[in-house]
Amino acid sequence: MINSDAEPGNWAEPYRRELLAHCYRMLGSVADAEDLVQETLLRAWRSQDQFRGDASERTWLYRIATNVCLTALEHRSRRVLPSGLGGPGDDPRSVPAARPDLPWLEPIPDVLVNDPATIVAERDSLRLALITCLQQLPPRQRAAFLLREVLSWSAAEIGEALGLSTAAVKSLLQRARARLDQLRSAGEQPTGPVQPERRELLDHYIAAFENADVGALEAVLRRDVSIEMTPSTTWFAGFGTCLPFFAEQVLTKPGEYRMFASSANGQPAGVTYRRDADGRFQPFGVAVLTTTPTGISRIVAFCEARLVQRFVDVPPL
Repeated sequence: MINSDAEPGNWAEPYRRELLAHCYRMLGSVADAEDLVQETLLRAWRSQDQFRGDASERTWLYRIATNVCLTALEHRSRRVLPSGLGGPGDDPRSVPAARPDLPWLEPIPDVLVNDPATIVAERDSLRLALITCLQQLPPRQRAAFLLREVLSWSAAEIGEALGLSTAAVKSLLQRARARLDQLRSAGEQPTGPVQPERRELLDHYIAAFENADVGALEAVLRRDVSIEMTPSTTWFAGFGTCLPFFAEQVLTKPGEYRMFASSANGQPAGVTYRRDADGRFQPFGVAVLTTTPTGISRIVAFCEARLVQRFVDVPPL
């Protein structure tokens, strides 16, 4: 039973992290997800007299959150990464094309959504590859898939949440799975290594970056590695373009970057600061790595300073 004497949202505090993860999976933005969690809790508080007790508080909150997200998505474009906009670049010496106006996908720090008891279960459902694919599904397909595959709801429960028949839900799920299978097969990522190999790869990546050591970086990259850098539409794939890009445009001198180990989307991440003209380090962005038993296969660098502040497990400079 809901405690009507509690402050708005306090009674639901145990669910905040998982609701944030759910809204993030739906929208691909931490800021948007945080806003919609607040909207969810406010709606729940205002409509608490409608809570009949025929489902758990958790299920009731997820129903509200899902519909809040669907309403928000009516007015938002899907979030993207550079690889979803076109093929890789072939000139690593060209200046990347900046498009800050596009709705870019954002990383989510693991510390915001996971606790030690759930981090393993949550990791796969938050991986960047899956979040990117989910953004290409129509919103109702996205919602149905998440409620079924992440929360293990029945088709009848999903139908009640979305206002659909069980048959309609099953149709949504069939189309969602078929589309995700297509997207995954087109850009499948190898299975990542277990700890401590993941952390070792991240540590080597950080050292190579801070020392501007392209040779050391090459040693931890797969030959088919790709690099994407929001808010640029330019991205590269393979040693032939990725290494020259790093050597000539990124790792030009030692000491230009400071990087701290963290994790985002259940993957290793480097939270990055860059030295400014006065010699002071300023927030620069977050690099999320896809790791495999044979090295790093993908780097998604979110080059937006505002994202750094969300990584509360990293000391500010």
